[in-house]
Amino acid sequence: MEQIFGQEASCTTGQMMVKFYKIVKIVLGETDMLETFVLLIFAGALAACVIFGASVLYALAAGYLIFCVYGLKKGHSIPQLLQMSLSGIRTVKNILMIFGLIGLITALWRGAGTIPVIVCYSAKLVQPSAFLLIAFLLNCMVSALTGTSFGTSATMGVITMAMARALKLHPFFVGGAILSGAFFGDRCSPVSSSANLVCELTKTDIFENIRLMVKTSLVPFFLTCMLYYGIGRTMAAGNEIMDVESLFSESFILHWAAVLPAFTILVLSALKVKVKRTMACSVLLAFFLCMFLQKLSLPEIFRMMIFGYQAEEAELAALMNGGGIISMIKVTIIVSLSSCYAGIFEGTGLLNSLKARIERLSRRITSFGTTLLVSCITSLVACNQTLATMLTHQLCCETEKDAQTFAIDLENSVIVLAPLVPWSIAGAVPLAAVGAPTASILAACYLYLLPLWTLAGKLCRMAAAKKQER
Repeated sequence: MEQIFGQEASCTTGQMMVKFYKIVKIVLGETDMLETFVLLIFAGALAACVIFGASVLYALAAGYLIFCVYGLKKGHSIPQLLQMSLSGIRTVKNILMIFGLIGLITALWRGAGTIPVIVCYSAKLVQPSAFLLIAFLLNCMVSALTGTSFGTSATMGVITMAMARALKLHPFFVGGAILSGAFFGDRCSPVSSSANLVCELTKTDIFENIRLMVKTSLVPFFLTCMLYYGIGRTMAAGNEIMDVESLFSESFILHWAAVLPAFTILVLSALKVKVKRTMACSVLLAFFLCMFLQKLSLPEIFRMMIFGYQAEEAELAALMNGGGIISMIKVTIIVSLSSCYAGIFEGTGLLNSLKARIERLSRRITSFGTTLLVSCITSLVACNQTLATMLTHQLCCETEKDAQTFAIDLENSVIVLAPLVPWSIAGAVPLAAVGAPTASILAACYLYLLPLWTLAGKLCRMAAAKKQER
């Protein structure tokens, strides 16, 4: 963690607390002192975890206790607080089930050779003169198939960075392209945990959300492609290309059939089959490929499903190890604790006065502008994408009455803003995995262009509506 946060860790606890105080004060205004004090303590706990390199889970657990004490202070009993917590968890119960399927997919796609074959086919497309654009597109493709930014950065991200180093390209821009691509699919893949979380929170259909996400991201996507192509053309490159096929062929049978689990996701998603059924079909197909194509034994497959893929060769392990149900335990705990917060906030009314202020602000800068502003603050404070998303939903749900529109507002704001915070695990972990500097967040063009384009469109429509009223 110290390597991930680098210079940020040099800040003193006092300086970080002052920064958090200023951020919260701007938004809170004259909110009741008890609520302000409670939120500041929670922000301080998160800041302490960042500074000392501790897991954010400690801060989330401490936050749960803090909010329970607040509930007791407000006259609620322990059974009532537990009931509030359970009501919050019930809102994301489907997400918790999907996490298990994601864990299985990330392991079995490795074992079945799906990811190695995709990577090998993709590596053949690499052209040094357009490498930055290709790196972005390849990571977009893998993240759209797998729905995970962490998994994408640990596989295609690592490989594209290795290729970039072989071509003697600067990791600053390559890291930004990888981060942009990794969160392209994290935002709009049908098997993405964040996309499914937004659907659960807003009670919307994921396939309709994906259609609208694609529509709203077309211009930012093509602008990003143009930028990366233009920047890449100015970067001098060597001619060495990493030979990934020889690396994977020693441990996998690289047959076209290995792509079928990924192809199944695409086809069933296009047919709008329910996400859990789609993922289950992909899991089942990958299971049989592990058995009959890669010749793995049943004990090996079941072990991999639980603990993830584990390669014996160090070079292969660096690219492929991971996945499995156990890999989803941490994110499951984070989502569970965060959903407990949502239940307690709703039951105790802790955020009511703040929500009223936010609702008034939305009349001046549009509902999306308000969601974007709140997303910046929650991303700075929460240190992870999941909690930032749930806090933003809780605070801004009154600003936009149409659930579908609000779902896309969340996807175009907090989902892509969280990885731009240097101390948030959303961006820090992928960049650390590929060996890119933290400053690469400045080169993650897509993550900036998407919310800015959306905001510009909303403001133009708001101005046009006011002009018509006159």
